[in-house]
Amino acid sequence: MTEWTAAALPSFSGRTVIITGANSGLGLVTARELARVGADVVLAVRNTGKGDEAAATMSGSVAVRRLDLQDLTSVREFASATEKVDILVNNAGIMATPYARTVDGFESQIGTNHLGHFALTNLLLPKITDRVVTVSSFMHVFGRINLSDLNWKARPYSAWPAYGQSKLANLLFTSELQRRLSGAGSPVRALAAHPGYSHTNLQGQSGRRFGDALMAVGGRYFATDADFGARQTLYAVAEDLPGDTFVGPRYVMRGSTGPAWRTPLARDMTTAAALWELSAQLTGTRWPL
Repeated sequence: MTEWTAAALPSFSGRTVIITGANSGLGLVTARELARVGADVVLAVRNTGKGDEAAATMSGSVAVRRLDLQDLTSVREFASATEKVDILVNNAGIMATPYARTVDGFESQIGTNHLGHFALTNLLLPKITDRVVTVSSFMHVFGRINLSDLNWKARPYSAWPAYGQSKLANLLFTSELQRRLSGAGSPVRALAAHPGYSHTNLQGQSGRRFGDALMAVGGRYFATDADFGARQTLYAVAEDLPGDTFVGPRYVMRGSTGPAWRTPLARDMTTAAALWELSAQLTGTRWPL
């Protein structure tokens, strides 16, 4: 079997794709490839200057719009100003960063990686015609959802467990979103993807010199490039896959693209439903269908 690559993308002419965090790394490659095959691509980014620089490197129809996932007011303004979207790619993320809070008081990793995208998806869902693809990580295997302290207010903060929690939340969100879409009779599908271990600007942001040095070494000698990582997202965007499919490299970090393994915790529908209700309460967004 020939390994799937972005060269196999079909025409996306006439289709609008919104990609969060598309001014660098995996998001930039995802946007570049979809614009190449005719999609009307929207780079939803916090820094529009960097977004403009990224757009200038792409061919096709590419627009840049401001979206700050750490500010729910920005998320609502973005969604309100959006008229049409066929595919939403929840790509933006931060990884193992020092403790910080979003504008709305959320721990920054769960706030950016999950809660911001949760709100954005719910607000845009009545306008989405095809699918929602959320970028998770194999690091979800180290994640645990703490429903009583999702935002690390009562326990000592630890950057990597916080990241793992946010990436596990991405998968539980995808599963519960698909369950709700199916229950509503919607043709829209929810899927997730993970890039394996791709060297992007996410690494080395923990603020810990030794850990960041290890990540730098790993990125240099073991990681794949952003084109490989984005391939997993593009496969989830383009292929006719069942809802709640999790896409990734066959051998975790490398290998052919296809359905990927997830932990039992990532399949816990009781936790997925509870996380959804908590996320709706925290973000003030409701199920729109």
